[in-house]
Amino acid sequence: MCDGGSSFRHQSVDGLSDIITRASAILVSAPVYNYDLNAAAKNLVEMTGQSWTEKPVGFLCSAGGDRSYMSPIGFANSLMFDFRCLILPRFVYCTKTDVDADGALAPPILERVDDLVRSAVTLARALDWARQHDGSG
Repeated sequence: MCDGGSSFRHQSVDGLSDIITRASAILVSAPVYNYDLNAAAKNLVEMTGQSWTEKPVGFLCSAGGDRSYMSPIGFANSLMFDFRCLILPRFVYCTKTDVDADGALAPPILERVDDLVRSAVTLARALDWARQHDGSG
């Protein structure tokens, strides 16, 4: 957990930061608690901060009810303002009614996951292309 000091030197932080730095896009999968993403997701950003810079980011959220669907907004705003992330505008949001007794997701949720993944890949590829052809090199 982020303690504002020694936790930043923990070996796990370097590994996570490296993974995020190398990623072309990030999909955050997190549960919703009290109309916000859980503390573990927030802690991840606190610990790995700058590695998120200018990444496309999408959200896959699960919650107990259907009223928390805007919960990722505060998290997304922080990523946009602090690290200039590009937030994919379509989130995946599911509740217990979207999961059957065997744990399988309902077809509409699976379609949304596919759409989110396609959007993340498309945006990441477009950004990569743009960076290679920006004319500054």
